[in-house]
Amino acid sequence: MRIVSFNANGIRSAARKGFFEWLDTAQVDVLCVQETKAQITDVQGDPQFFPKGWQVQFRDAVKKGYSGVAIYARAQPDAVLTELGAPEFDDEGRYLEYRFGNLSVVSLYLPSGSSGEARQASKDRFLAFFLPLLRQWKASGREYVICGDWNIAHRNIDLKNWRGNLKNSGFLPHERAWLDTLFDEVGFVDGFRARHPEAEGDGYTWWSNRGQAYANNVGWRIDYQITTPAMAAAITEARVYKDQKFSDHAPLILDYAR
Repeated sequence: MRIVSFNANGIRSAARKGFFEWLDTAQVDVLCVQETKAQITDVQGDPQFFPKGWQVQFRDAVKKGYSGVAIYARAQPDAVLTELGAPEFDDEGRYLEYRFGNLSVVSLYLPSGSSGEARQASKDRFLAFFLPLLRQWKASGREYVICGDWNIAHRNIDLKNWRGNLKNSGFLPHERAWLDTLFDEVGFVDGFRARHPEAEGDGYTWWSNRGQAYANNVGWRIDYQITTPAMAAAITEARVYKDQKFSDHAPLILDYAR
C-alpha cells in the first residue's frame, strides 16, 4: 500500500504544474493533501480534481482560499470523519480521516506560527488540544497513518540551517519537545525516520521560495507520516519525490507491506 502526503500550497496551482498527471502514474493507493486553498465549489465539475477510480473528499476552511485538506483513495472508505471537535481548528479545515477497517489514514495540516505572535499562539493552542486526542487514538487499538504538514522540524538534521532557526517558529524548543513526547511517551513513530534514522538533505520536504533555497537544497523536513508501531514496522520504503516540483513542498511517499 502506497500512501503519499503532499502540501499542495493550492491544489489548483499544483494541478497546473502537472500534479494530477504524476498521480495518474505513481501507483498511489491513498493521497493526503494539505493546504488545498480551495472550496469544493471551486473545483466541483472539473474532472481533473475528481479523477475516475478515486474516492475523493475535501474538508474546506470557512475562509475562502485558505488552508483545507483532502484525501484521495482507490478504495471506498468505511467511514469519513471531518471534525476534531474544536471549532477554531475545524473551521480552518485542518483534519480529515478515512477509515478502512481497523486502519485510519488522516490528512492533517497543523497551524503555522511563522507569520507572527497571534498565529504562533493558535499553533500552541492546537498542540495543547491535539496531544490528548493523539493519546486517545494511540490507546484505541486502531492503526493510524497521520499524514501532514506538521510545521515542526524535529531534530537538527531535519533542516539545513538549524543554528539560525533556534528562535523561529517551526524549530522552537517547546515545539520540538512536543514531538519528543509524541514519539517517546505516547508511542507514535516517525515513518520516514523508521527507515532513514540519520538521513539529512534527502529528507527535506519544504523549501522557502526566497533566494535559491530549492536549488541549493536549503530545506526543512516538516511533512511527516506519523504512525502506530505496527504500521511503522510494515514500512518497506520511504522517500521524498523531487523529480518534478508541484509546490514549495514535495510529496512524501511511504510504502507499507499490507
